Amino acid sequence: MDDLAEAALDGADGDTLAALPLPDRYTAVHLRAEDVDMFRGDADPDVRRSLHLGDVRMPDLAPDEVVIAVMSSAMNYNTVWSAMFSPVPTFAFLRQFGRQGGWAARHDQAQHVIGSDAAGVVVRVGAGVRRWSIGDHVVVSGAYIDDEDPATHGDGMLGQDQRAWGFETNFGALAHYAVARANQLLPKPPHLTWEEAAAVLLCGGTSYRMLVSDRGARMKQGDVVLIWGATGGLGAYAAQLVRNGGGIAVGIVGGPEKVDVARRLGCDVVLDRIALGLSAADPADVQDGGRRLGQAIRAAVGEDPHIVFEHVGRATFGLSVFAVRRGGVVVTCGSSTGYVHQFDNRYLWMKLKRIIGSHGANLQEMAELNRLVTLGRVQPVVSEVYPLAETAEAARRVQTNRHVGKIAVLGIAPGPGLGITDPDLRARVGEDRLNILKAAPV
Repeated sequence: MDDLAEAALDGADGDTLAALPLPDRYTAVHLRAEDVDMFRGDADPDVRRSLHLGDVRMPDLAPDEVVIAVMSSAMNYNTVWSAMFSPVPTFAFLRQFGRQGGWAARHDQAQHVIGSDAAGVVVRVGAGVRRWSIGDHVVVSGAYIDDEDPATHGDGMLGQDQRAWGFETNFGALAHYAVARANQLLPKPPHLTWEEAAAVLLCGGTSYRMLVSDRGARMKQGDVVLIWGATGGLGAYAAQLVRNGGGIAVGIVGGPEKVDVARRLGCDVVLDRIALGLSAADPADVQDGGRRLGQAIRAAVGEDPHIVFEHVGRATFGLSVFAVRRGGVVVTCGSSTGYVHQFDNRYLWMKLKRIIGSHGANLQEMAELNRLVTLGRVQPVVSEVYPLAETAEAARRVQTNRHVGKIAVLGIAPGPGLGITDPDLRARVGEDRLNILKAAPV
C-alpha cells in the first residue's frame, strides 16, 4: 500500500493527504482487450478466467473529477456482463466514448478497470470541483452524466451522454483508486462500515427510482408489489422500500433456503418459484404458469399485484405481464436471463397494463435513497465480503446466482468493520438490523 492510501485509511486530514504524492500506477481489477474472444462458443463463460488483478496507470485528472481512495466496492451484475464480454465487449463502449476526444480519450485503453459502486476518501479534486474537498468520506453513484447537457437538468438519466460508470467508462471502483466526476458523489452514511456503504447506491438507487420516484411505478400505500429475486441485490432493497412505503411485498425466491431471508427483508408473502414450477428459463406455457402464480398471490393477499418489480428478463417477463392486475405496471431495469422477451400482448393492451423502462437513478433519487440509509430507514444488504484479490471468485458467485443481497469487495481497507464515524447512530439503528444478511444461507 502506498503512503497516500495508507494515510487515507488512517483518517488523515485533507492537508496531509494533499501533501502526499498521487502514485503513477495503482492496483486494479481489469479486463484486457486481447481477451474479448476468449469465450466464443463457450457454454460456460467463467468470469474467473477474464478478470485480472494488477497495476494500471493513473490517469490525468479532468477539472470536474476527483480521485477516490477506494475503501470498498461491491459486486453488480454489470461486472459479470463486462467479464463475459457479453452482449458486447465493453471495450466498444470505451472506443465510442474516446472518439469524443478531449478528456474522454483517456478512457479508450486496452485495459478496462471495472466496478460501479464505491465508498472511500477523496484524495484529489479537479480545478473545477466546488462542493467536495480532499479528505471527504463519500459514496459514488454509478450514473456518469454530462451536466452541461440540457436534458440532464430535467433528469440525469435522459442525457444523451449518460453512461454507467465502470461499465461504459474506465477507471471504475474495483481498485485501490477510482476516478469519478464530482456530480457522482454523495456523503457516506457515517454509521456504516466501508463495505456496507459501498453496497447501497447502485442497487438501492435503482430500486428507489423503479418503485418510489415519479419516473417509476409511483408506489402508494396498500399497493401489492411482486418482487422477482427478492433476496438479490435489487430485490433486497425493493422489499425494504415496499415495506417502508406501506405496500404489500410479495417476494419470489429461488428455493426454500431463501424464504426466511426474504421475510426478514420485509416481504409480507414469500413464494418459491421452483415449488410453483416456474423454474424453467422459458416457461412452455406462460398462461399456465401465470395462472399458478396469480392463484398463489390471490390466496395470500386476496388480489392481483399492482406493480411487478422486474429485472430477470426473458425467464419471467411474460409471467409478469400476465400476472399484474388490470391497469397495473411492470417496471423493468434489466434482463439477467436474456434481453429478448416474449409475452402475450393481449394481456397488455386489453387490460390497459403498462410497461415502464427504468435505468439506474439520477443524483436526486440517489440522494433520497442515501438519506433513508443515513436515517437508518433502509439497511445495507451485505452478505459476504471478499478482498480485492478474490474479486473473480465474488463475480463468479453472482454469475452463478449463489449469493443473497450484495457481495462487497474491499479495496484499500484491510478488513471489514472499518469506517464507522458515528457509533452512536449505529447503536440506535441496531446491529441486528444492519447485519440482517450476515451468514445468510445461499
